[in-house]
Amino acid sequence: MSPIRRAALSRRSVFAAGAVMPFARRRVAAQATPPPPPPPPSMVIGDSVAMTANGPTLPGLEAMDRVMAEIMQEWALPGGQLAVARGPRLMMNRGYGIGDALAGELVSPDARFRIASVSKTITAVVALALVDSGALVLDEPVYKLLSLEPPRNAAIDPRLREITLRMLLTHAGGWDSSTGWDPQYLPQSTMEANLLGVDNPPTAEQIVRAMMGFPLNFDPGTKSVYSNFGFNVIGRVIEAVTGERYGEIAQRVVLQPSGATETKLGQTKLADRAKHEVVYVAPQGSPLVPSVFPGEGFVPYAYGGYYLEAMDSHGGFIATASDLVKFALAVDGTRGPALLTPATVKDMLETPRPGSSDEPGGGAREYGLGWGVEMTDAGPKWSHAGALSDTCGSWLVREPDGTTMAVLFNSLPADYGAFFGSAMPKLEQAAAAVTAWPEGDLFEEPATPAAGG
Repeated sequence: MSPIRRAALSRRSVFAAGAVMPFARRRVAAQATPPPPPPPPSMVIGDSVAMTANGPTLPGLEAMDRVMAEIMQEWALPGGQLAVARGPRLMMNRGYGIGDALAGELVSPDARFRIASVSKTITAVVALALVDSGALVLDEPVYKLLSLEPPRNAAIDPRLREITLRMLLTHAGGWDSSTGWDPQYLPQSTMEANLLGVDNPPTAEQIVRAMMGFPLNFDPGTKSVYSNFGFNVIGRVIEAVTGERYGEIAQRVVLQPSGATETKLGQTKLADRAKHEVVYVAPQGSPLVPSVFPGEGFVPYAYGGYYLEAMDSHGGFIATASDLVKFALAVDGTRGPALLTPATVKDMLETPRPGSSDEPGGGAREYGLGWGVEMTDAGPKWSHAGALSDTCGSWLVREPDGTTMAVLFNSLPADYGAFFGSAMPKLEQAAAAVTAWPEGDLFEEPATPAAGG
């Protein structure tokens, strides 16, 4: 979607961009999560919409505030965060609404959110940086790098030996969770722990071990089917070639060099919430679900319906919106030293997804290693969205016109396809309507918070 062609995101295009984690669990009826207390008095933004907002912004971007308020009111989202850059300069860094209703905390610009599948962009850049260093090769098989013991008496699918890093980065490794199950989530994770005879919930590495005993769903490299598990495998490959834990190598190679110092791997339980991390709010009426931790009974889905620690390289990070913008601008050196060489950035943006085609009736050609890339007349648009049911929604985009945006929410509407298809184009339209971007750079010197913030 270019800044000029403003078609609404369809449910298919959200997935094609590598956007939404599968909602693989079936809810079990239980008492509904109580609605949060009412928010504190709102402050007026613009002409008509009221929403509590705070944080620095440069003048002339009031329309972005109005759009955020409208989105959050329309979709009943308690808290959000938006960072916008133009070229290498940060234009606004704002928090909206409620971060923790029980504590009465507003969302600040330094609040952290789970970013779900936007984590895959970080994993992709880590892997590609290792390609640049010679530690990995895009088109050589990767399972030979893993010294993992499969389940006892497992029949190993010989096609595992064919899977390359490029295939994993284009979701073409051979796994298709639409056939019935995603190995990263309940109930499959319990089966995997039992299969290996390990504690439940299983770790990311244990899930990869267990999956070595199951056949692939299709021949590697023949088509692209969105796969959380494939990015789990990338994380284990990164660990194998570096000898470091995935989170440590991501910090060293990508996050610290880009200045994304508030980004880290999150944890599942509410009691383990990180400093400045928001509280996640399920839509009103959402039931509790069985916990991934045996014996813990029913829990809010965000705090035990899945095991965040095992989702590290496909969905485990927490971050601020401004950190995500810093990261995106560092990939090609738009801001600061480049994380990747020009040749690798070209590969990242121009590699086609297997099975997509520009031929009539074949669907639009899809591109991108770890990112969803759309080729427009103005240049490539790279983006990724993320979603976790009853938890969070996120989106990171670099537009061809030099605008970079990151937006985060601490809840997710049940109809997430309609939400992404409606809300994200509104933000794009508001940014595209800016005729004269202001001078200044909030990366260098924060502006005085806007009136009402």
